[in-house]
Amino acid sequence: MNGFLLAASALAAVVGLVHTMLGERLIFRRLRKGGVVPTFGGELLAERHVRILWATWHLATLFGWSIAGLFWWLALPTSRPVVQSPAPWILAAAMFGASVLVLVATRARHPGWVGLLLVALLAAMGSRG
Repeated sequence: MNGFLLAASALAAVVGLVHTMLGERLIFRRLRKGGVVPTFGGELLAERHVRILWATWHLATLFGWSIAGLFWWLALPTSRPVVQSPAPWILAAAMFGASVLVLVATRARHPGWVGLLLVALLAAMGSRG
């Protein structure tokens, strides 16, 4: 079992869970008028914009969990040939890019960039076989 890729998997799953839970608590709870999907955007956002923001928010979580699943699969001994391919490096680069995006967009005030960077570093270390 590749410990680095297993750790990257676990951390990516946790980052996704925290992302969804805090988004619901800190952002979307205020935009909800009773339904599951928030619809209230005040004077700034139309209902359809609030709905797509909510969907996109959780889409990012689903993609994070999907990447966590790929890291878990890559950590298995049976995936050794794939680990030696560019696949883990591509995933690590995606997580690194996401980290830089959050870092720059929030001027390092949002802690998500740290989690994403750690996932990228763990994946890169695990990619060495």
